[in-house]
Amino acid sequence: MNNKTYDAVAPQKVAFLGLGVMGFPMAGHLACAGHAVTVYNRTSAKAVAWCEKFADFEGKKATVAHGLTPRDAVQGASLVFCCVGNDDDLRSVVLGPDGAFAGMAPGAIFVDHTTASANVARELYAQAMTKGFAFVDAPVSGGQAGAENGLLTVMCGGDKAAFDKAQAVAMAYSRACTLLGASGAGQLAKMVNQICIAGLVQGLSEGIAFGQRAGLDMNQVLEVIGKGAAQSWQMDNRGKTMVADKFEFGFAVDWMRKDLGLVLDEARRNGARVPVTALVDQFYADVQQLGGQRWDTSSLIKRLR
Repeated sequence: MNNKTYDAVAPQKVAFLGLGVMGFPMAGHLACAGHAVTVYNRTSAKAVAWCEKFADFEGKKATVAHGLTPRDAVQGASLVFCCVGNDDDLRSVVLGPDGAFAGMAPGAIFVDHTTASANVARELYAQAMTKGFAFVDAPVSGGQAGAENGLLTVMCGGDKAAFDKAQAVAMAYSRACTLLGASGAGQLAKMVNQICIAGLVQGLSEGIAFGQRAGLDMNQVLEVIGKGAAQSWQMDNRGKTMVADKFEFGFAVDWMRKDLGLVLDEARRNGARVPVTALVDQFYADVQQLGGQRWDTSSLIKRLR
């Protein structure tokens, strides 16, 4: 994390809600970039651990909302970032008398990095507007390594004025942060991302399994075809670990199934045809049955062996 170069941005008072495998390093980058960061986590021990690591990073002060509510954590923050598990988790930290929306000041901006539904993004955007502050849906791609290295890709939906203010700060943990349309567009773009990944990983799994059955040296084959039209991020970063039967590299099968569930729900609403995605979702269910709930998504190959 210390190798990240931060753009010169005026320090701001910000809050970060949710310190999981993604949120913990993302909030850390904000502190390292010089912002005054207050953090909140449902399990307060993680908030304490974050504070111990980042509260005085090279003299740059951060505070921890230890044992407080989301409402307390966001007091005085111009920007509130959030990264939790799903729609229900998001509502639980945002809504109600102890939720973040109850503590945010007019003019503040809520940036949600949760991979959630487009519907909940639009719902919370509308509620934020009635309270005089902004809401930007901003799911991310890049996994735990991207969060730790400050190289996430952020897909955003919302109003341009709010996005412009949030983007400069969010670049502390991003390599790209792009506004793709109105509220919900960020979540829809993340669904496109997951559709593409599902098909790519299944194709890579079938290719490697086929080559191994045929007696080929698949590490050598991947080196060759990786220089041609078959090349992809998945091949470059997961091909050889799939050959080695190693699946401890990031985004878990359980999380992918949650995301693909969002895709399939949205497809039913908008009429899109996603037959390969629906099939790969069931293949991931097979991997779960094999005990691979926490294996990374490249473990699709396990069901072919």
